[in-house]
Amino acid sequence: MADYTLGKLAEMVGGQVSGDPALTIKGVATLSTAEGEQIGFLANPAYRKQLASTRAGAVIIRPEEQEHCSTNALLVADPYAAYARIAALFQKEPGGEQGIHPAAWVSGEAEIHESAWIGPNCSIEAGVRIEAGCHIGPGCFIGSGSLVGEGTRLAGNVSVCHGVRIGAHCILHPGVVIGSDGFGFAREQQGWLKIPQMGGVVIGDHVEIGANTTIDRGALEDTVIGNGVKLDNQIQIAHNVHIGEHTAIAGCAGISGSTRIGKRCAIAGGVGIAGHLEIADDVTITAMSLVTRSITSPGVYSSGIPAQENGIWNRQVAHLRRLERLVQRVGKLESNNRQKE
Repeated sequence: MADYTLGKLAEMVGGQVSGDPALTIKGVATLSTAEGEQIGFLANPAYRKQLASTRAGAVIIRPEEQEHCSTNALLVADPYAAYARIAALFQKEPGGEQGIHPAAWVSGEAEIHESAWIGPNCSIEAGVRIEAGCHIGPGCFIGSGSLVGEGTRLAGNVSVCHGVRIGAHCILHPGVVIGSDGFGFAREQQGWLKIPQMGGVVIGDHVEIGANTTIDRGALEDTVIGNGVKLDNQIQIAHNVHIGEHTAIAGCAGISGSTRIGKRCAIAGGVGIAGHLEIADDVTITAMSLVTRSITSPGVYSSGIPAQENGIWNRQVAHLRRLERLVQRVGKLESNNRQKE
């Protein structure tokens, strides 16, 4: 792992140095824990007071924060984005193994690039193609006819069912399941009749999928995840959902079948979106919201009620229970006033 000077880091992120550009930086850390050869950052003003006491060799800040800074500074318009780019330089990636571990099973009809790594206890079925630089972690399953694009990394125990296409430079974290059957059943008098799920899943490039997230295969057409989409842990994406490019979805959200989500959306944790809806580009949905109708215009949308003191909540619920009677009384009063007029 290379060391960088503060001046070189400034060039890489389009910033300016206040202080010593020759300072060697060997890693990143928080303002409270950083030492002399590490760089910290300030993105949240709540931590501004730590600028005066930090032991970091340098900090990433906005120009207007410079007066509060007691050390070298890298001045940028967006400290959090600059931190993300710099932190990636110091990230320790898994080893650069190549080949197939002796404990893996790989079909003779699979196509594995010589620079890829297949870890122990993996199972790779016929017709699978794994492209250059892929890293398939221990215990992964890749079903027949699936494709894993160049430079994509699967952590341990990822399941990729048959007929799935995963793009280049994706990251799938432990326990991810791609291409399991969608929840499709026809109701009969005697119970439920399973509907065959005959589509696949298509995942674009530079997609990251968090631990234990599941993406169902389509019923007839494919479930589609666009380029640059970021999915947190424990998300459920149902069959035939389409998610537009560069949308981010936080943990424990649930997207029902055949819903189409636009580009550059931000969907917070615990959001539920009903099926067969359209969500426009550039929509933000706040935590624990329930979406039951299409959203056709960009903006911020909410429906969850934040927690509050229990006595206040109980009173508000009591008021809600009386709301119907209040509406009826107001309606009668308005009707009487119109008659008098």
